[in-house]
Amino acid sequence: MFKKVIIHTKKSIKFIVLFIISTFLIVGAIAFLYKPTYSVYMNGEQVGYTENKAELQHKINDYIESGEEENGNIAFVQVEELPEYRLCLLKKDITTNDDKIYEKIKEQGITYYRYYAIADNEEEKQYVATFEEAEQVINGLKEKNSSNIEKISIIEKYEENMQELATQEEAISKLYVEPAKTKVTVAQTKTTGSVNTSLTTSGGKANIGLTLIRPISGVITSRFGVRSSLRKSSHTGLDIAASTGTPIAAAASGTVTFSGRKGSYGNMIVITHSNGVQTYYGHCSQLYVSAGTQVSQGQTIASVGSTGNSTGPHLHLEVRVNGVAYNPQNYVY
Repeated sequence: MFKKVIIHTKKSIKFIVLFIISTFLIVGAIAFLYKPTYSVYMNGEQVGYTENKAELQHKINDYIESGEEENGNIAFVQVEELPEYRLCLLKKDITTNDDKIYEKIKEQGITYYRYYAIADNEEEKQYVATFEEAEQVINGLKEKNSSNIEKISIIEKYEENMQELATQEEAISKLYVEPAKTKVTVAQTKTTGSVNTSLTTSGGKANIGLTLIRPISGVITSRFGVRSSLRKSSHTGLDIAASTGTPIAAAASGTVTFSGRKGSYGNMIVITHSNGVQTYYGHCSQLYVSAGTQVSQGQTIASVGSTGNSTGPHLHLEVRVNGVAYNPQNYVY
């Protein structure tokens, strides 16, 4: 009986040793023939392979942030579809194709330029490269007592094509209107604008009197002011992609003045802060606070989703001052 146990134990040990050896041989063969890599998909279609997804995505992010043209007026590049990465094993004799994937990203990229229009009675007259130049033009008109100074405004533009830019002297000369001889009025500059272009003369953004924090971390997939087939007008907010269910934090303390379904926004939260400031949080999957609730900065108010007019999970963030939408990137991200 004892001999039988010993024989059985020896057979078990032999089996275990053979199993371990076989496993090492299989793993070794796989390591010899294959390499871990990432299969890259766009719009559900495989477009290639990359060994280093972080390096490839960093290159794509740089392109989205500033394009490839040597033009200081590029605001960003709009890319509708970002790549999806799936870990896989690839035969070592098959080469990766980062450059081809990058070129596919560039094929769908739309470059947006940022510049500033100086309008007279809301009609765009002259264009300059920076907000500071626009302010200098207005100051020049004020110094010359131009009679149209009350009607002059600055409009921030995000367009696919640049207008011809004027120098400061040219803009002042063409905008100047000689004051009436009987009465000269020097008025303060005011700024006007539509939902996607309004600015004040306070450094190119409204002085909201409070500090906002990022509601979520993620990749910006659609910028303020861009146009798309998904919407009828220019984008009034900022889209930040993140996984469904990602917690959304209040950008600042305030009172929830809307919590529910709102047309193309889907499930949405609106928080009213001080100084006429409101923040919008659209396309949520879940809403955790109701209208009338007082929330503190950083408090979780909702979770990321894809409700309403949306092609994938993301947060649509808006910053409005007295009902006018401003670029959220003036304050966060």
